[in-house]
Amino acid sequence: MRTVWALGAVAVGALLCVAGWYGVSGERFAERQIPYLASCTVPGAALIVAGAQLLGGAGRRPERADGPPGSSTDAASSDTSAAAPSSSEPPVRVPGGTLAHRPDCPLVDGRPEVLPATGEDGLTPCPVCEPPWPR
Repeated sequence: MRTVWALGAVAVGALLCVAGWYGVSGERFAERQIPYLASCTVPGAALIVAGAQLLGGAGRRPERADGPPGSSTDAASSDTSAAAPSSSEPPVRVPGGTLAHRPDCPLVDGRPEVLPATGEDGLTPCPVCEPPWPR
């Protein structure tokens, strides 16, 4: 659908540019050419640029993946550091925290104050690392 709108914008922009050129070509004085430039040629050029942007970006934009906003399955598969933690060790928590994490979760990795998580703590599973946790 985006491609249809982009091609339509380019076509209308081209028609406006041709109409502006035709109007300017028939006027001898610059002050009589300005209305054609302002009403046809400039908006036509803007539509051509906008349509080209839509056409150029249509193939590069990833489809919306099921998951949190900003996440993409393509980005996660191409970047090994973006992969979800997968430690099989028991979950941990930070003092005063409300989430249970895997030990290699980026939110707790390298923090010296992590404690083992127990089922009685009232914690919820971390949405980043998704530890095996009773819900």
